Amino acid sequence: MSEKRQYAYAVTDYLKERMDGKDEAADALRRQYVPHGDEQHTRSDESDDPTADERHSPCAGIVHRYEDRVLLMPLLGCAVYCRFCFRRAVVGGGALSSVQLREALSYIKDNTQIREVIISGGDPLILSARRLRFLLEFLQGVKHVDVIRIHSRVPVADPARIDDTMLAVLDEVEKGLFLVIHANHASELRHDAVRAACHRLGRARVALLGQSVLLKGVNDSADALKDLWRAMVRLRIKPYYLHHLDRAWGTSHFRVSMKKGRALVDELRGRVSGIAQAAYVIETPHGGGKSPLAQSWVQEHGSGYIIRDYNGGTHFYGD
Repeated sequence: MSEKRQYAYAVTDYLKERMDGKDEAADALRRQYVPHGDEQHTRSDESDDPTADERHSPCAGIVHRYEDRVLLMPLLGCAVYCRFCFRRAVVGGGALSSVQLREALSYIKDNTQIREVIISGGDPLILSARRLRFLLEFLQGVKHVDVIRIHSRVPVADPARIDDTMLAVLDEVEKGLFLVIHANHASELRHDAVRAACHRLGRARVALLGQSVLLKGVNDSADALKDLWRAMVRLRIKPYYLHHLDRAWGTSHFRVSMKKGRALVDELRGRVSGIAQAAYVIETPHGGGKSPLAQSWVQEHGSGYIIRDYNGGTHFYGD
């Protein structure tokens, strides 16, 4: 066991009310947000930067890992702090200074191969409407940027924040605008306030995607994942990524084996609609980016391929 570390903690009033219960839904929320003593157990394979962001950061607030897209982090604050966060060693801090922000935005403008900007952090939807509008207007004016993607917990952690002021800011964007909502349990999506927030976002022409982390004791069963993805689709959220847990400090109690994760995703193939399935991915060590972890469904065989169906049957396909 390593020296004791302190990690940022915050829970919205909305979530405090939702966690005040004795059912499975309240348990799933508490496990994600309430600090636990197991966080003080740090393993040798864990890191303060498990995705090697720093290695790909040419300036403050920028991570440029892939040629055509870049991560912009205008702040490190969140409305809530997940106990399994891969940036838990740094989140809880403030926003970029005006000088740092200018440098980050100049980097985007000067690198014409960048087609997509992912605004994350921290949670960009806790920015004021004025600051969010400034960022979006800047990116709207960069000719080589085609897509803007925002990653946020706000719609499920503080849905009242998706108000008319924020919607007006988002509705001004004419480029491809995607909001990736982080939710790990179906119960996070089944409250009237969350449903209303998602419907308002849809009316503001924002395309909704869903991302989740595979977490022990939260969603590590086929039924839990099925319910989660179906709950997303019900709100017009396309399940996008199911992340294998990154090896951040003090998160081993959330870890699910890759073998089990692959089996779970494999089990749901053909039993859940294609629009209700996320890609199971891992952030490869040392900053290599995301790689898919799904089971192999096709194998070369002679002059063709053996294709396995979701029932376990095999079929030869001549090429």
